[in-house]
Amino acid sequence: MTDRFRITKAWAERFAAEKIAVPTLLRRAGLLASLFQQEKIYITTAELFALWRSVAEMSPDPGFGLKLGTELRFERSHPVAIAGVCSRSFGDALQRLARYKQLTCPEEIRVHRKAQETSVEFFFVEAKESQPDIMVDLGLSWILCVGRRGTDGEIKPLRLELNRPVKHRALLERHFGCRVCFKADRNALVFLSSDLDRPFLTHNEELLTVIATHVESELKGRNASVNVGEQVKDTLRRSLAGKRPTLQDVAQELGLGARTLQRRLTDAGITFQQLVGDTRRELARHYLKQRSVELNEAAFLLGFEDANSFFRAFQVWEGTSPTEWRTRVWKE
Repeated sequence: MTDRFRITKAWAERFAAEKIAVPTLLRRAGLLASLFQQEKIYITTAELFALWRSVAEMSPDPGFGLKLGTELRFERSHPVAIAGVCSRSFGDALQRLARYKQLTCPEEIRVHRKAQETSVEFFFVEAKESQPDIMVDLGLSWILCVGRRGTDGEIKPLRLELNRPVKHRALLERHFGCRVCFKADRNALVFLSSDLDRPFLTHNEELLTVIATHVESELKGRNASVNVGEQVKDTLRRSLAGKRPTLQDVAQELGLGARTLQRRLTDAGITFQQLVGDTRRELARHYLKQRSVELNEAAFLLGFEDANSFFRAFQVWEGTSPTEWRTRVWKE
């Protein structure tokens, strides 16, 4: 699975409503200044974590993540969330959410059901660091919100397990309606297994069928796009140094005709230029973190004709110069 999260411009609007200055937020997180101006917005796991860490630092409300998790409205929801609420039971909802989560990101919802207790956890496949607390709050609060919405408030967790130190106990226990165990081995919301059999009053078989058909089709298409997109990016990573490979070059490396590769990219909804840009940006961040790589060398390794071309491209990607970005990263 590719390390890519799809986010929307609505995030920026919600952050602004929280009195968070979005330009400052993006700069603090080390993200592209024009991020929310893009038609389709994708970020990596590391970038997602950096964004939410900065949100937590800038928000005056320690319960902001909890509030976001409960903002479940049909008119605002992704089809995945709607499918959850329309499910037959809480257990059915958890299964659907776990499967359909694959559509949006390299993130898993892990449901561990035993005789008496069932735990729900979020796992980030590509994570190299701990998940920010605000994301834990948001995710688990969202799961509880689906359960409460479907059962008209009948779902109540047994306990909340958090691996963070003791902090905001009263806030968390009031929100989740259960005791909180801090310094745990995991971040999980634990329910009675019998609660998974509770039927949903919001069950809607007709709407569920429509959404399931759409989501399964999207899932199939996404898997196809991941395959061809990752194949192209893997080839670009190996062949960028000293030149900018063409679509014909990459097709030859993959043992395909140029028209065949172009057709597969079109079917997947991605462009060759987009993949070149994404690959260059990812590698640029990697090279600039290495103290042994000079800026001119980085430009060469990324296939730019000269350092000035690299500098201009990097300014567009990150909203700052390679030198300033590198200096900031080295200080962290």
